[in-house]
Amino acid sequence: MSLITSLAKNAKQAARTLAVLDESAKDAVLKDMAAAIRNSKDAIKQVNEKEVARAKEAQLDAAMIDRLILDDARIEAMAEGIEVIIDLDDPVGKERVIGTRPNGIEIKKMRIPLGLVCMIYEARPNVTADAGALCFKSGNAVILRGGKEALDTSLAIAGLMQDVLEQHDLPKALISVVPDPDRALMQELMEQRDSIDVIIPRGGEGLINYVTDNSKVPVIQHFKGVCHLYVDKDADLDKALALLLNGKTQRTGVCNALEGLLVHQAVAGDFLPQVAKALAEHDVRIHVNEAGASYFTNPDVIGEEGYGEEYLGLEIAIRVVDDFDAALSHIADFGSNHTEVICTENAQSAQMFQRAVDASVVMVNASSRFSDGSQLGLGAEIGIATTKLHAYGPMGLESLTAEKYLVNGTGQVRD
Repeated sequence: MSLITSLAKNAKQAARTLAVLDESAKDAVLKDMAAAIRNSKDAIKQVNEKEVARAKEAQLDAAMIDRLILDDARIEAMAEGIEVIIDLDDPVGKERVIGTRPNGIEIKKMRIPLGLVCMIYEARPNVTADAGALCFKSGNAVILRGGKEALDTSLAIAGLMQDVLEQHDLPKALISVVPDPDRALMQELMEQRDSIDVIIPRGGEGLINYVTDNSKVPVIQHFKGVCHLYVDKDADLDKALALLLNGKTQRTGVCNALEGLLVHQAVAGDFLPQVAKALAEHDVRIHVNEAGASYFTNPDVIGEEGYGEEYLGLEIAIRVVDDFDAALSHIADFGSNHTEVICTENAQSAQMFQRAVDASVVMVNASSRFSDGSQLGLGAEIGIATTKLHAYGPMGLESLTAEKYLVNGTGQVRD
């Protein structure tokens, strides 16, 4: 039996042990996991610093390196993320009534785990803790296949969590890491449809496309984040500028950072000079259509083909639009179904924007950076799904479950 087949079979079998654990038992394990990560921060950082140094020597891009780094604050955030999950209600076993049929059959639906989840991701060692904890509380086993850049850090974090599992007489296979970054093993992993129930890829466009095109296991896509801020004609421009700067410059290498700015032509003359000054102070490179080019110094003037990029850096694509409908059309053409924001004081326009825009998160007068499981009260997220089967948006505990029908009768037979 190959390494991958053995890993998958063991994880699938381990998942069955969670069926007999109640919520309090799960929470006790998670509490110890959070403590183990917090108490081992120096050891985690020591491993991580070596990987960051190698990434810099290899001249990986800044966004990749940013996602790779684990400092005290990010390690503490991992531990706190697990503790937030402890405080969340376990969805497994929750029932809802569908109704009673004329023949007396009673129908309900009950939340159940997905089974065995496989995460394939790049340079995000924090995913190891987030995914491990979320899957554990929602009753799922998980196989983690991270990129080679973060493999040692991921193994260190998973090792701490596995130690806790064994201390509680649970199989460490509940949280497994593929120990070899060989791409051939990833392909074999994607063929384990007898064991793995769903694959969730997180990373760049190339990784998402590769997994989607080659997997024999159902895939929940967590695609790129081409997020826009639309500044409406009825916007409060001070709010708009704050939303822009937070969304674009607070942290650039994340999927909920702003990559596009749309400005209604009625406020462009007042707003874009402020934008030019503020973004210049942050050394943001400007790509803009001809209608907005005059407000900037030496911008990159672009046409239709220049929009829709995920920069993950200090760059942004700006477009002056004729009206509200033009903004909606642009988002439909160039958005990635991740997060879209409108800044407006017009309640009707805000409502229309939220109804019309097809994105997993649609915001009014709030930063795109809030498009995050922890910020939306889900605890740590396993990712942000940009497809609609079966989850859409930040995936927390409930998104890691499905529903099965419960049918109760008194001996009824079908005519």
